[in-house]
Order: sequence, then structure tokens, then C-alpha cells
Amino acid sequence: MSVLVFAEASNGKFKKAAFEAVTYARKLADKLSIECVALCVGTVNGAEELGVYGAQKVYHINNNNLDNFDSQLYTSVISQVVKKLGIKIVILTNNSTGKSILGRLAIRLNAGSISGVNAIPDTSAGFKVAKGVYSGKATALFELKTDIKILSVMGNSIGVEKIGSEVSVEQINVEVPVSKLDISHGKVSEGIVPLPEAEVVVSAGRGMKDPGNWGIIEELAKTLGATTACSRPVADSGWRPHHEHVGQTGIAIRPNLYIAIGISGAIQHLAGVNNSKVIVVINKDPEAPFFKAADYGVCADLFDVVPKLNEALKKFKSNV
Repeated sequence: MSVLVFAEASNGKFKKAAFEAVTYARKLADKLSIECVALCVGTVNGAEELGVYGAQKVYHINNNNLDNFDSQLYTSVISQVVKKLGIKIVILTNNSTGKSILGRLAIRLNAGSISGVNAIPDTSAGFKVAKGVYSGKATALFELKTDIKILSVMGNSIGVEKIGSEVSVEQINVEVPVSKLDISHGKVSEGIVPLPEAEVVVSAGRGMKDPGNWGIIEELAKTLGATTACSRPVADSGWRPHHEHVGQTGIAIRPNLYIAIGISGAIQHLAGVNNSKVIVVINKDPEAPFFKAADYGVCADLFDVVPKLNEALKKFKSNV
């Protein structure tokens, strides 16, 4: 029996989420005294590096038809590998890819599944695993009793660890169906850490008053090596792209540091960010709900605070 982790690559490269999932899978495999196996598909570079993060074997389906994500194709090839290798536990990342294929895989494999887990399962008496519920306000413990189990791991819930060494990559042959999708155009954001993987996020809201003022937010994010985000009204107004919208109806994130600037902190926004390890709020309204959720708060005009904060951070970094 083995734990299989699907390590997703984007443009041929693995991102932090893949390494987190491999580390999670290896820790679970060690707990059960079984093997941790990684699977990657399409064009990938450096697949042997997955061994550094815990994979004891790495399998690769080298087929160009898998370079572009297709949930039906991915479900088909992963399920074939599960059956071929006799896998009992499958680990996915809880990103858009994992969310798209988890349910399909569960049906095809007659498996029990839990999405968005944030802890290693308790296997002392059964198979129980924790995940956040009610927008992160509580934690529930779920038990899986099926023969095959599928989990998707929340980003930033398990730290990436180098707990192994590079391993050889073995090609595995399965049938790759013909895709029913016709992709006429694709655009991939490059040069930034995706929000679900970001460790530091600088976010802003309608308190910015005008999209032309966003320069101070981008400058602060650059200084911190952070990813930028925004509230829903900002995205809906076209000030910022929708892929930056965080909240209950946007992207749920859990960075190490979340800086909210000019955001009141409506419950829908808080639902998507309240799992952040540290929350810093900058808002001139002392009644802003966000202050109740903040670890640190600055009640002042953001146009005074943010430039000064950025200059102070630059000075600090130059002396380090």
C-alpha cells in the first residue's frame, strides 16, 4: 500500500503547493509505515526534486496532451495510476486543480474524500482528519471509512520540508483520452506567487479612493516580497483584476502575514482571510470591524501610514 500525491506543475515547473502536498503525503506515509509516491504529468522539469520533499518514488506520464489542465483527462489518468499501483490514499492540493478533480476522482474510484484539510490524519483508531468549517470559525473532525481515501491539502497548512533526496523518475504508461476541450487562447500570470501559496499578502479596499492610488500598495508589496490582493467591491469596480479578490466569494487564503489597508472588514471578507497567522489592519475608521480580528491595528489615514511604513521597511532591509 502507498500514498500517492499528485504534484501539479505549471509551465513545466513545480510551485510551492506541490512541495507542500509531497511533504504532507510523506508525513502521512511515515505515520502509516508505507511508501510515499509522487505523480506528475505532461511536460515537467526537475521531477527528481520531488524526492527532496519526501517522495520515495516519482512517476511521470510524459504526454503533451496533459500540458493544459483538463479535469476529465487528469481524473482519467490519475485514477488509472491509482488502480495500476494499488494506491489506497491520494493527496491533492486544495487549489483550483484539486477542487476540479477531487469529486470526479472520488466517484470514479468509489472513494471517500475530504477537501481543504489542514492537519495530518489521526490513524490511531480509524482515519480521522481535521478541517476548518464555518469559514474557519471552527474545526471539524471527519472520519473516512472507505477503502480508498482522497484528501486535498490547504495551502500554507503544512510547512515545506526537505526530508529526502532526489530520486530517479520512472515513466508510467496509461491511456490518455482525447480531450473534449479546444483551447484557443490561454494566458498565465507569471512573476508573482499565487494568492493561495503566498506567505505575505498586501490587500487594499475602497479606502484607496481611486485605482490611480494603487501605486503605494504595489510598492509596499514589492518591498515585502508580497502578493497583492483586494476586496470584492474593488474587483467589481474594475480597479483590480478578479483573481486578486480574496474573501468568501473570492479566494480563501492563509498567509503568514496579511496586511489589510483601507478595508472595513465585512464578514464576507473576513471569512476568506481569518486563517492568516498574523493580520495587520490600517484604517482611519476606529469602528471598522476588521480591528476586532486584527493582531495589530493602525487607526490612521492610510495615505500617511503606508508611504512611511514602506520607507521604514526599506531602511530596515538595507541595514540587514
